[in-house]
Amino acid sequence: MADLVKGATKEVTLIAPFIKKDILEKTVAAVPASVDKIECVTRWTPAEVAAGVSDPEIIEVALSDERISVALCPALHAKLYRADHRCLVGSANLTGKATGRIPNANIELLVEAHVSHPEVQRVLHQIQSHSVAATPRTAALVRQQAELLKAERMASRPENDPAALWYPETRRPENIFALYSGRARFTSRVEDGIIRDLAVLNMPAGLSEYEFNAEVEVRLHALPDLAKLLAGHRLSSLELQHAIAERTGDTEDQARRTTETLAAWLRHFGQYYAEVGSWELRLGREHT
Repeated sequence: MADLVKGATKEVTLIAPFIKKDILEKTVAAVPASVDKIECVTRWTPAEVAAGVSDPEIIEVALSDERISVALCPALHAKLYRADHRCLVGSANLTGKATGRIPNANIELLVEAHVSHPEVQRVLHQIQSHSVAATPRTAALVRQQAELLKAERMASRPENDPAALWYPETRRPENIFALYSGRARFTSRVEDGIIRDLAVLNMPAGLSEYEFNAEVEVRLHALPDLAKLLAGHRLSSLELQHAIAERTGDTEDQARRTTETLAAWLRHFGQYYAEVGSWELRLGREHT
């Protein structure tokens, strides 16, 4: 890696799902001062950051060197390192274990290719089409979620995984993407609830609103209490409330509040609407 970037004259591109701050700093230090463009593309998910395999703090490296830009590609799995027309492609992330900078390093593969290779061009085009610029706000939000996941997992028994017992907390589901995307800020109490929901959802940073909504719907469908609804049947508020109370041990009032919140999420993120009355959730859009 160091030999590759040392030979650059114009631009360097570093593409990897996992990038650690210290390894990025060492890699950038090897880039000649004459190079005026260093592009870094990665992905950030709360769970991966909590596991320590990726650092959103690489944004600080970019802020300290105007040549560096950081972009996020949520679906990124490719590892590609480019210096002008030369590339290394393979399995190695930009981490200590992958680059051999720490003991017990991974067994990795990086093969040289020319930037004009059709597959290299295809991947570069896809990455460019699906990437968004990272910001300090995005980095801070992902770090908050990661720290929350670490704290909750340390405090819980293995059989009580926070994700396994999750129900939405945020009462207004439209606020979720507003905070995630940086479009809006809320009071600290509201933001705390949104961050808890986002942490368990483990959303990769950089999704469009359409992609975000689709991912949330998938996660809602994983809730066992919605099996009847997903089978195409109606689901009454009382049925859902009793199922939640039985699963969580919540009081009637707590279960009712959770039921109302979950119904709001299903209406916002999915193809569901609630009929008037004691209300029942049904698959499909509400008639107007």
